[in-house]
Amino acid sequence: MMRRCTRVFALLLLTALASACNRPQQQRTVVNFWAMGAEGENIRPLLADFTARHPDIEVRVQSIPWGAAHDLLLTAFAGGSQPDVCQLGNTWIPEFQAIGAIQSLEPFLADSSILPRHYFAGIWQTNIIDGSLYGIPWYVDTRVLFYRSDLLAAVGYDAPPADWQQWREASQRLVARNPEAYALFLSTIFNDWQVPVILILQNGGRLLRDDDCYGAFDEAATLEALAFYCDFFHQRLAVKNMSEVANIFQGFNDGVFSMMITGPWNVNEMRKRMPGLSDRWSTAPLPRKVNGVSVAGGASLVIFADSPRAREAWRFIQYLSQVNTQQAFFRLTRDLPAVRAAWHTPEIEQDREIQTFYRQLEEVMPAPKIAEWEQVAVKMQEYLEQVLFNKLTLPEAVRLLNRDVDRILEKRRWLRARGLL
Repeated sequence: MMRRCTRVFALLLLTALASACNRPQQQRTVVNFWAMGAEGENIRPLLADFTARHPDIEVRVQSIPWGAAHDLLLTAFAGGSQPDVCQLGNTWIPEFQAIGAIQSLEPFLADSSILPRHYFAGIWQTNIIDGSLYGIPWYVDTRVLFYRSDLLAAVGYDAPPADWQQWREASQRLVARNPEAYALFLSTIFNDWQVPVILILQNGGRLLRDDDCYGAFDEAATLEALAFYCDFFHQRLAVKNMSEVANIFQGFNDGVFSMMITGPWNVNEMRKRMPGLSDRWSTAPLPRKVNGVSVAGGASLVIFADSPRAREAWRFIQYLSQVNTQQAFFRLTRDLPAVRAAWHTPEIEQDREIQTFYRQLEEVMPAPKIAEWEQVAVKMQEYLEQVLFNKLTLPEAVRLLNRDVDRILEKRRWLRARGLL
């Protein structure tokens, strides 16, 4: 009888213990987090540490492909099935803010350790819409110059070109030395608007005018920058036909071109694919004109409007913004930390090619912060391609581009005139 009572007591004790262990799990607040591409695949190892620090919160990650992310997020918002917190490309933030999909983070900043001075100023500005903060930078990127140091040295340049004049002259010398090759690979005509925008901003030009309600592509500084860009192709200094380059890594390795403008994701790709080039290439800040800016890129963390778990989502954002978390995420993804202090680790400080990005990130500017920017950028690419292939002159293309951009921005003007935007 005593033995039976002992067994019953033991069983009741185990049941009670099991119930106690399960209770916190049942009481956890579930925060739904959507992340894109490699970030969504690599964030999971960090979740256990977050849960250990915040046992009352469970983060569930939904990884979605970059190519489908924009439409999926819009559809989810329209259908009321949006996540609580999400990774959002910096150029998408104005659009999602304009439709009311994301909420201002200003109320959370008062008692937060997140401060603007912890971030690169140009990156932080991508998240400010009409004076209010809508995102916290998660990781950053921008464009810099990748160059073959050996090929530049062969034409008299012991350092990469520092300004536009040197850039043009070095390009001309490279092609004169090897008429079968090119000086540059500029990917803009292959669905990338970054380079002409960078050149316009470097020349002190504008893309839009009158409160971003009209195109400004016919202004003198903007036209000069676009002419400089087009001349690289018209003078056969830049690759125009993609068929001539099997891939950029092989082309760079084989000397088909000596310089290209690209981002941090290609640093490790170059090292992996072309290890024999290790001592013959590097990175440098972009050549300067009026200034040396590049475009502020990367992704930020936003909280969707009407999320009932906004407080818990903010705690997750704070965790991802801590220096040690940012460094751990860099090791997992090689994404550049958004928090400046996170760059102070040997694996970043001793990496010559990555350190270039820190210097360039000190001098970046956002693309126009309007919901219609992606449409404007596509139109710019379409008309510049026609110039590069001699189907239009630059003045003709700019006139048509301004016309189409003004049409795209017609709703913006209507809303502005009525104080609705």
